[in-house]
Amino acid sequence: MSQPFKVLATETVSHKALDADIYSAIPTEKVDGTCCYVTTYKGQPYLWARLDRKPNKLAEKRFKNFLHSKQNSKEFFWNVEEDFKPVAECWIPAKEIEQLNGNPVPDENGHIPGWIPVERSNKQYCWHSSVVNYDFEIALVLKQHPDDPGLLEISAVPLSDLLEQTLELIGTNINGNPYGLGSKKHPLHLLIPHGAFQIRNLPTLKYKDLLSWFEGCREGKIEGIVWHCNDGCLIKVHRHHLGLCWPIPDTYLNSKPVTVNMNLDKHDYAFDTKCLFYHFSKIDHQKFSRLKDIILDV
Repeated sequence: MSQPFKVLATETVSHKALDADIYSAIPTEKVDGTCCYVTTYKGQPYLWARLDRKPNKLAEKRFKNFLHSKQNSKEFFWNVEEDFKPVAECWIPAKEIEQLNGNPVPDENGHIPGWIPVERSNKQYCWHSSVVNYDFEIALVLKQHPDDPGLLEISAVPLSDLLEQTLELIGTNINGNPYGLGSKKHPLHLLIPHGAFQIRNLPTLKYKDLLSWFEGCREGKIEGIVWHCNDGCLIKVHRHHLGLCWPIPDTYLNSKPVTVNMNLDKHDYAFDTKCLFYHFSKIDHQKFSRLKDIILDV
């Protein structure tokens, strides 16, 4: 369902943000990709893709008519078993979803956020599949280098280390590729754990200060900010909320050098020569001036 309105930030901090104690929260970069989750499937750690259950046409029409007359979506009565399009049996609702009488409660947009396991045979999720190897139970992950905050690192991480975490999949064929990764001929995708890039020099939580930071600061060349609050609540601000453009030509993510450190020395990994893991193993221990400069010459 498309939203026929724009969401804009206001001059004051919301009650929700104050209740979650945003002033003591950890601000992190909001990365522009598609959301993923790692949890167990078929007895082993698996990557799951975001898949929201959406209402069928009849229920959607009822919901829209209700919103026009009532405003508050929480008062709408959903029959989850009849109002929603079917999903595969392996689909699971997201953990944070409210439950009522054993059924997940749809959000304010009439969707039920959830997950579906990424299986190699499913072509719809081929870019998700490219960043995991279930035979060796590893994932291709981009994060800050543990010893140098000014350096990024691409490594093969055991999926078991990522269990119950959410991550963002970025790359050539995701969301218009705002970070300029790879090419049509040689696509490149990576996973970034949520909260991986902490913002060090954020200004005060005032509208004008945030606007100036996004517009004039090198660290502000990001899609948005996600505050991780102590109670688990996430508060988000997107550039669009401040009337600013996204994507932008020179992102902060592309301003840092990046090193490849695959950590594959302990085992003899026989990768398929067409897969990303094989190509990254061929440029292991190399350093690039920015993410855009990594070209996988397949």
